[in-house]
Amino acid sequence: MTHLIESIQRESEEGAEDYVAPIDSEGRMRVFIADDSAMSRHLLEATIKKWGYEAVTATDGEQAWDMLQKNDAPRLAILDWMMPGFSGPEVCRMLRAKNREPYTYVLLLTSRDQKEDLIEGMDSGADDYLSKPFDQQELNVRLRAGRRIVELQDELLRVREALRLQATHDSLTGLKNRGMIFDRLCTELTRSKREQTPCGIVILDIDRFKLINDAEGHAAGDAVLRELARRFRENIRPYDAVGRYGGEEFLVLLPGCDLTNTVNQAERLRRLIADKPILHNGVTLCVTASFGATCYAPSMTPEQLVQIADEALYRAKNGGRNRVEAQAPGIVLPESMIQTAF
Repeated sequence: MTHLIESIQRESEEGAEDYVAPIDSEGRMRVFIADDSAMSRHLLEATIKKWGYEAVTATDGEQAWDMLQKNDAPRLAILDWMMPGFSGPEVCRMLRAKNREPYTYVLLLTSRDQKEDLIEGMDSGADDYLSKPFDQQELNVRLRAGRRIVELQDELLRVREALRLQATHDSLTGLKNRGMIFDRLCTELTRSKREQTPCGIVILDIDRFKLINDAEGHAAGDAVLRELARRFRENIRPYDAVGRYGGEEFLVLLPGCDLTNTVNQAERLRRLIADKPILHNGVTLCVTASFGATCYAPSMTPEQLVQIADEALYRAKNGGRNRVEAQAPGIVLPESMIQTAF
């Protein structure tokens, strides 16, 4: 589970431009205030700062709309009803129309107090409503309610992401699981066909893995799988992909690589495994792997290409292990392009 959590953290970092936590490094929640009245705006800002919030301000509806669309926009917003540019309800209506995540909790602030006004404000998508001149205690209570909702949604988003990763990632290594890496293969092959670019496919299998489990225990085998997964992650390009395809078998996708480059990349990964033994509980484990490589062909299905790479892998196993063999659809590479046994 630790490695799945690390995967969640890595993917969260990769998507950081799409998500900003509601709490800053000092534990303060940021609150957005949009009000064209300088006196009202400064009063609101001074009031919420007393309660430990950080204020971000705008002076009209257009500026408010621009700022609330940013990825780092505060998640709590106090919008004055009447503003130049866009009114508070208009800003709220546009915000809800985008249906973006994470959610922005909106509190409308207005001197209007008729029932029809309340209905109009809430129909625009506002979460709450406060009349001017505002009562500080009432504002504090409403902000606390909004904060609870924002924090609850944050927790729900984290749980949803964790469940998504559990469904798509291998819990031991944190790599994509078989279904996810195969889906990625289909996506890359579709892109290759559309853009008429190559895509390398590599299947690798750890040599004599059963002997590691039998001699040192399954904990040692797990340690080997985790360590190799770490090496793969740190040594592939950002747009490459690797997944655990079976027990000790991995599938690597190399967009943009023709067959020669795919063989070279597979050989680099082979050395990455073979040249550095793995230390587990004081025991040095010398690990190698065999590789089968092929390349995208428009006439082949993803299943057929995986089968071709698998056939090359079996040739590598039968040829002595710890080697790379490659095969294009209908073509077996000459010996000069196939790595020999090591």
